[in-house]
Amino acid sequence: MRVYRVKLGEGDATQPTAPALALPDKSSIAVLPFQNMSGDSDQDYFCDGMVEDIITGLSRIKWLFVIARNSTFTYKGRLVDVKQVGRELGVRYVLEGSVRKAADRVRITGQLIDAVTGAHVWAERYDRRLEDIFALQDEITLNVVGAIEPSLRQAEIERVKRERPESLGAYDLLLRALPDVYAAMPEEAGKALQLLDRALTLEPEYALAHAYAAWCHEIRFLRAGQKSDDRDAAIRHAHAAIANGPDDATALALAGFVMAFVAHDMPTARKAFDQALTISPSSFFALAFGGTAVGWKGDAERAIDWGERAIRISPFDRLLYMPKHAIAVGNFLLGRYDKAAEAARQAIHSKPEFSIPHVLLAAALAAAGHLDEARAAASRALALQPGFSTRGFCSAIAMPPSLATPFSEALRAAGLPD
Repeated sequence: MRVYRVKLGEGDATQPTAPALALPDKSSIAVLPFQNMSGDSDQDYFCDGMVEDIITGLSRIKWLFVIARNSTFTYKGRLVDVKQVGRELGVRYVLEGSVRKAADRVRITGQLIDAVTGAHVWAERYDRRLEDIFALQDEITLNVVGAIEPSLRQAEIERVKRERPESLGAYDLLLRALPDVYAAMPEEAGKALQLLDRALTLEPEYALAHAYAAWCHEIRFLRAGQKSDDRDAAIRHAHAAIANGPDDATALALAGFVMAFVAHDMPTARKAFDQALTISPSSFFALAFGGTAVGWKGDAERAIDWGERAIRISPFDRLLYMPKHAIAVGNFLLGRYDKAAEAARQAIHSKPEFSIPHVLLAAALAAAGHLDEARAAASRALALQPGFSTRGFCSAIAMPPSLATPFSEALRAAGLPD
């Protein structure tokens, strides 16, 4: 029997405390209505429309459990405790924010909070001119969704590190594998595969686990001897990711990347990238990995465009070397060797131990006539990847002649082995 107590005489009544809902098996979030700080009730529609778009964008992230609008909007106009919201809605993370309009400008703030601990995970402020209100809503939505995804991913990785190994499910095993996956080095990829294999034993149709396994085998194939076992496994997992994750933008993006570089199947790769961006236009993975793939396959303009969009969406992403890498390739293709060299340097700054940006830098510097600097970059590339050869690399990724010819000439001038 549920009992309620009404406190009389002070003009208020205590509310019954709803039982806490259990957290779902995957990362979970509720987006609260943003507070209108403008003092203008006409701006409520702008606040509400933006929050609805953010909820829709987050709902497209397959690994994320998102509370529907009808539930979160019951908190509109109320002063709430984030921990209480987390308990009532059964979510680990809560996004809240505010909108303030002055003349023709608008300031939007957002903060992502761990509802279990109360800790801040992410916060950002956007100042924009209020011209086309729908274009502004789209821009802010893309930026918020793109920024939240990697922040949530990292927060979940840190959380699962504290879990006992014997209690890990498929999702937790995948999260525990991610630091080694993101290292993008053959030895670490092997460690990640052990955890991903365990996840797939528990859930054989887990698309994202297949996608990360495909990437791990691609890393080992291209940077650890081009073994046929790794090639076959990469392609097998990529096909499984596409088959089981038609609505998972990250799985499609990683699978497309592997299909481009290992299977040399660009029609399938492009279809996967396009499908990923249809599902989630703010997918960092689709833009960054897709931009890198199309760049090495000769599409300079798209490589630069996708790379720049990925950086704009997630400027502090730990995988930032990927879109920088894409921009470098695109500029090299267009003969903009100084810009290619600058993008390659930025990729190196993001991930100094990754050999390919050093190779790109050597090629760009040599093509621009800076041979001494090119030779120094080539020397660093060989120190990181002693077995590198120009012919082997061009052949391994099936580089088109429009790129392979000038790229090979530049690398030979820089002193890298043919």
